[in-house]
Amino acid sequence: MYARHRLDIGLADLVRAAAGRRGLAPLPPAGGLDCLSVRSGFHLLLRALDLPPGGEVVFSALTHPDLPRLVEHHGLVAVPADLDLDTLAPRPASLEAAISPRTRLVVVAHLFGGLVDLAPAAELARRAGALLVEDCAQAYAGPGQERDPLADVSMHSFGLLKTATAAGGARVLVRDERLLARMAAVQAEWPAQPEGAYRAKVARTAAFVAAGRPVPYRLLAGWHRVTGRNLDAWVNGAVRSFRAATGAELAGRLERRPCDSLLRTIDRRLATFDSARLARRAAAGEAAMALLPPGLRHPGDRMLRRTHWLFPVVADDPDALVAEARAAGFDAARAASNLHAVPAPPGRPDLAPSAAAGMLAGLVYLPMYPEIPERERRRLLTAVLGGLGAARPVGEAS
Repeated sequence: MYARHRLDIGLADLVRAAAGRRGLAPLPPAGGLDCLSVRSGFHLLLRALDLPPGGEVVFSALTHPDLPRLVEHHGLVAVPADLDLDTLAPRPASLEAAISPRTRLVVVAHLFGGLVDLAPAAELARRAGALLVEDCAQAYAGPGQERDPLADVSMHSFGLLKTATAAGGARVLVRDERLLARMAAVQAEWPAQPEGAYRAKVARTAAFVAAGRPVPYRLLAGWHRVTGRNLDAWVNGAVRSFRAATGAELAGRLERRPCDSLLRTIDRRLATFDSARLARRAAAGEAAMALLPPGLRHPGDRMLRRTHWLFPVVADDPDALVAEARAAGFDAARAASNLHAVPAPPGRPDLAPSAAAGMLAGLVYLPMYPEIPERERRRLLTAVLGGLGAARPVGEAS
């Protein structure tokens, strides 16, 4: 069975990360700060801004649930802007309705390895006097492509499932030098992540790399099936960096500086970035898009750039689609990414993100990474087509 995700790291990088070589830690990146995670960096940003209570943070409607929790922890209000499902950008009308005189930040997420056009959001944020933050956790595409010139803050993740994973860590790029200096000063007061805790994450990453090969993963899935255990719950729980928590508990867990070994690993992963694999992954996703049947929608098919970190589809019967794919030997999943539809704040039901929530209800992630042979990816699409009863043969472009 092919795992739902292939970790983007090899044995040599894991060995170096576990070695924990001594010496001077790398210098901070130009214009940025390395953090324990994107959530840690976002918490730092809110601490450094010290916004007055009641200020609003507008989010593109699908995001990691901990970001709105952190907003609430800082006494602010999270407000959603519904999505255009073709571009996965906030709908201009929804964004304009969400922005108010209390808006202090606009946070736009680039989802599934695609790139959103930030121009409309940047214009509306500028008019409101708000900072524009781009959440690039799912969309890293290599050195030289780290930030949109329209963004005030750009956040990249190198967590377990991410492109160029360092088994943790994040890089936050900040255009305002004074704001960056305040963030660095706050982080300097936090204790460092224990080296042993980071080595434990590296060991867990190595275990996932080994278990993610087709034969071990088939055995793992079979064991869960025979014992009546939930494979989804095990996989999703094992890759989660922080368990669900209240805002205060979450903030306490996030207030750590990355250890020196993590900083070195981030620098090494970015210096040796595998652009060839990224190109193969993007090509595999584009080929799959051309073969999808009419019954499946691929959200974001009109994004500015698609590197297909994940390959999502929206189906009328997502559970049946998952069952069809798994029967064919592919671990499709309903929840391979921790996304959450931001609810409308009290008293503003007109802002409920119905399009984003509807997409989330039918979302299925198909394994479509380049390490799966092309013939096998075509076989998955054949199984999908057969399960949907489509008449069009695989190989015939739509």
